[in-house]
Amino acid sequence: MKYRIALWAGIGFLVAGLWALYVYATFPSANERLQDVWVVLYLTCPIAMIRHHPVSLYEVLAANTATYAFAGLMVETVRRQFRHAK
Repeated sequence: MKYRIALWAGIGFLVAGLWALYVYATFPSANERLQDVWVVLYLTCPIAMIRHHPVSLYEVLAANTATYAFAGLMVETVRRQFRHAK
């Protein structure tokens, strides 16, 4: 179970890193291009909802990693309970 939670956390880190690369690659027009994908961004990187406060890249990566690790903990706990119920 620890490895699966670590996998969830790694995926969270990767997702936030990919969003950062996308914004960096499209920087001059990043706001215009992100208008179409705000919902996807909010679902995959919830820390992005805090747009009015300055947040560093490291804080975004850490927050998304922790968010995905927590979600993984919840999913794996529920999955484990369902598996033992059978």
